[in-house]
Amino acid sequence: MNPNSTILVTGGAGFIGANFVHTWLETGEGIVVNLDKLTYAGNLENLEALAKDPRHVFIQGDIGDRQRVDALLDDYRPWAVVNFAAESHVDRSISTPDDFIQTNVVGTFNLLQAVRSYWEGLPDEERSAFRFLHVSTDEVYGSLRNDDPAFSETTPYSPNSPYSASKASSNHLVRSYHHTYGLPTLTTNCSNNYGPWQFPEKLIPLVVHHALQGKPIPVYGDGLNIRDWLFVTDHCRAIMAVMDKGRPGAVYNVGGNSEKTNLEVILTVCAILDDILPFADLRRHDTLITFVKDRPGHDQRYAIDASKITDEIGWAPEETFETGIRKTVQWYLDNAQWVKNVTSVAYQNWIETSYGQRP
Repeated sequence: MNPNSTILVTGGAGFIGANFVHTWLETGEGIVVNLDKLTYAGNLENLEALAKDPRHVFIQGDIGDRQRVDALLDDYRPWAVVNFAAESHVDRSISTPDDFIQTNVVGTFNLLQAVRSYWEGLPDEERSAFRFLHVSTDEVYGSLRNDDPAFSETTPYSPNSPYSASKASSNHLVRSYHHTYGLPTLTTNCSNNYGPWQFPEKLIPLVVHHALQGKPIPVYGDGLNIRDWLFVTDHCRAIMAVMDKGRPGAVYNVGGNSEKTNLEVILTVCAILDDILPFADLRRHDTLITFVKDRPGHDQRYAIDASKITDEIGWAPEETFETGIRKTVQWYLDNAQWVKNVTSVAYQNWIETSYGQRP
């Protein structure tokens, strides 16, 4: 096996990771070794189209399992590691923060230790070409007021949830391994992703799922919290561009240039459903919107200044929110069986806990 054709992707059965694996293989870049623990958000159905593709090697395992990661690195000799593996939902981090510390902090540390040992043993030319790319979030920067400038790579960290605090911790670890050991790391902080294969606890697939069933569409607080929305394939292309052209040790913010309130997003999804799959009685889908008690510590606004990745690397999003959201809604309509399979009894219980009566 040519060592220069192989990458190791961690968390590659999750939403962004699976989209990245598909995007990478579509480019014909080489072999993907995909390590995923298969928690509730990791789903082999996301990779079903690759089941017979010899370029995709799936291995169930945990980034915190040093022995397993050491063996994978030795066996497959990747030229890059792309780390998507993370607990990633704020609501779950509020109810079960332990999992987030274990995976996002301890797991990242163990992965870095394994990668550092592997990298230090490579021949000089391969050491020089090697990259460790850590995928993170704009939530590490905290919350903005509506009139504040967007997050840049130099914005101080100010995480407000156990999730964002755990990701901030992992980012600091990655930075330290570059500055202390010379490991050629890259970090990307992305805004809210949306697109195919997103677990329906997240806003957009949750809205589609509830709307199609005629169930109340829950909206936290007044629905005026603002996020920047990034189509997942654009994010995947950004990661690939950073792997190719990014400066070791650098951080790049990745955004979609699409700031929207949560309520705007929900109304847009409802309008698309009204257009392509109207109710028989011609009710509008937005009549299902139900405002619920806000979650604790809900950040008001995230916004990304992506000028660095554009200026240094030449990346910019190809999808507008209008084109991306319509593709996304259509994907969920076309993949109803996937949605049915992932919306288990455990998922329904979680929805009731998260959007029902809070203590």
